Parts: sequence; structure tokens; C-alpha cells
Amino acid sequence: MTPARTITVTGEGTAEAVPDLLTLTLAVEVRRDAAEAAYDDAGAIAAAVTDALRGHGVAARDLRTSGLNLRAELVWAENQGQKVTGYVASTTLVARVGPPSAAPAAISAAVAAGGDSLRINGIEQGFTDSSAVAARAQAAAWREAEATASRFASLAGVRLGRVLSIDQRPEHGSPVPMMSGMKRASAGEGVPIEAGSAAVSASVLVQWELDSPAPAQRPAPA
Repeated sequence: MTPARTITVTGEGTAEAVPDLLTLTLAVEVRRDAAEAAYDDAGAIAAAVTDALRGHGVAARDLRTSGLNLRAELVWAENQGQKVTGYVASTTLVARVGPPSAAPAAISAAVAAGGDSLRINGIEQGFTDSSAVAARAQAAAWREAEATASRFASLAGVRLGRVLSIDQRPEHGSPVPMMSGMKRASAGEGVPIEAGSAAVSASVLVQWELDSPAPAQRPAPA
């Protein structure tokens, strides 16, 4: 039995859209002489930051505590060995803010509530529902795979047959900003966040069966 002739091609596709969601990562860090004081004060400040975000429209379901740490600060003293100089308590809060245009006011309120104990660890722009953007990226990946396979089949003098397998490759990760930036405004306004556009990528591996070209038909007798 003659093995089936096949061609396997990878297609890549990208779709762009304007982000409608911003994920903000904040950290509260407090240093105190006693562990209990550090822990309690970190909790109080984190609660104040959370309340400030809620006051600017961030829903409870969009707030998440992702880290909690309490440690002793140690130094080495001559003839004394390690010595505890204080305790550090820290916690990390992740907030989803939408739309991104609401983020500057929410961030400013969080900074005011957290004061010197607050750290901004980063922002990430994305989509409330990325399925529609992902579907467009997948469609683009399919079109590229089909076009490439058709081109190679034509060069080989054969035709594409039925699809034998489709394998969606791992996603390329979070949406990638295409045109975004941050510019500083006055202290009362905070830092405006430019949404720009973000790209979602998709990759697909497709295998086709190859068919022989249809035989040329002889002209009908006169």
C-alpha cells in the first residue's frame, strides 16, 4: 500500500484591538520594630488601599491578594553574630481596572492611601473578553497556513486534499502592546495611561493530504 502523501504547515496570525482592561499590581511594605506591629500596620494600609480602589469603581471581584510575607531583618554585628533590627511585613494586591481611562484616578487614590509604604510593581493592559480578538488571530493563522500549503502543493504539481489534522499551538502569552506609552502630568492628575492597541497572536499546525491533479480531459470528437 502506497503511503499517503501529506504536507504539514504552520500558520501564524495576529489581531489587534484597543485594550479595555488594565491589571495593576501593587505592593504594601512596612518596617517596624516588632513583628506584630509590622503585620498589623501592613494590613491596615492594604485595607486603606483596597477601599480607595473600591471608591473609584473597582469591584470586589476584581481585587485579589496574591502575596503575604513577614520576615525579620538581620544584620551581622561584631562579637554578637546575627542581630534582629526589625521586622518587615509585605502584601501584594492585584486589581483589574476597566476601562484603562479610569486607571489614573484609581492609582492616584491608591498612592494617597498607601503613602510611602506603597509600591507599584507594574501594569498590564488586556481585554475583558479576549475570545473575539483571539478568534481573529486564529483565522489569520489558518489563512496563512492554507496559503502556504497551497503554494507548495502547486510548486509540486499536486493539489491540496482533505485536512488530516489541526493542532493549535500554545498561545504566545499576554496581549502585546503595539502603540502605548505613559506621559507625566501634574501631580494631582497622576500619570495618564495611553491605551494604544494590543496584539494577540495565534499559531496553528495543519496537515493536508496531497492529491494528484485531475487528468486533462480530451476534447470531444467533432
